[in-house]
Amino acid sequence: MPYDKFKILETPCVPINIENIDTDQIIPARFLKATERKGFGDNLFRDWRYNKANKKVDSFVLNQPGYSGKILVGGKNFGSGSSREHAAWAIYDYGFRAVVSSFFADIFKNNALNNGLLPVQVSESFLADIFTQVEKDKNSKIKIDLPEQTITIVDSGRSEQFEINKHKKNCLLNGYDDIDYLLSIKDQIKTFEASR
Repeated sequence: MPYDKFKILETPCVPINIENIDTDQIIPARFLKATERKGFGDNLFRDWRYNKANKKVDSFVLNQPGYSGKILVGGKNFGSGSSREHAAWAIYDYGFRAVVSSFFADIFKNNALNNGLLPVQVSESFLADIFTQVEKDKNSKIKIDLPEQTITIVDSGRSEQFEINKHKKNCLLNGYDDIDYLLSIKDQIKTFEASR
């Protein structure tokens, strides 16, 4: 399934300053019945967004009108727990295009990269600066430049480099999943096979 191309993203962010956010909090297991990637955003952080009476929890950041944007900023060790790919689907389907943390669980990180969602791992001090900045001003913007592999807190100008696998970077820049990538080099594959 093709995804939106990711080049430069400059947007306010949604901060969830909680460590060890696991995949069962991102998308509870009872909502994993669908096999298509769409529709999971409605249940993103379901048990934090809604109480047992199915009423919105006003204090949760996704329910606060002052917070918006396409970047989710989580605490250290984001995406731990079960390997469910649906966690990346839910975050993407909700409208986020990047997740920032000081550490990601490997499986979540790979699932995100395979599903058009950019995980940006930053230093703990940089992450703390983002939370501080957004606490001062909810409209503060974060800029992620994928070609240059930089993330910047726009108001302060503080910037860091981040790492990404070269192949996954190419896929995100072009909006490809792995199948789209193979289709994009179909002619090269045919030429190679004909030369053997």
